Formats: sequence, structure tokens, C-alpha cells
Amino acid sequence: MGKIKVTTCGIEGLKVIEPAVFGDNRGYFMETYNYNDFAEAGIDCKFVQDNQSAS
Repeated sequence: MGKIKVTTCGIEGLKVIEPAVFGDNRGYFMETYNYNDFAEAGIDCKFVQDNQSAS
């Protein structure tokens, strides 16, 4: 669903990960972690999915 933006930093192994945020007048939703998105970005981290929302 989400897709992420991954930025490599000056410190070896450190990456800034920015998830897509979907918002409207009711609040927002984002997948803070999705296994497939992380795997596509070359990040090996094993759990399935994590979401955040507010309304």
C-alpha cells in the first residue's frame, strides 16, 4: 500500500525512512512498516506490518 522514501545518511548503516502519509479533513493514515516496501528498499527487517492513524 504505502511505499517509503529511504535516505542514506553520513553514518554507515543509518537510513532515514519516511512513509507515505494519507490524510484528509478526518485525520491521517500511514503504514509505518511494511515488509514488502522495506525489502524492495534493501532493508532486511522481519515483521509483517505496522500502521498509525489519527482522527
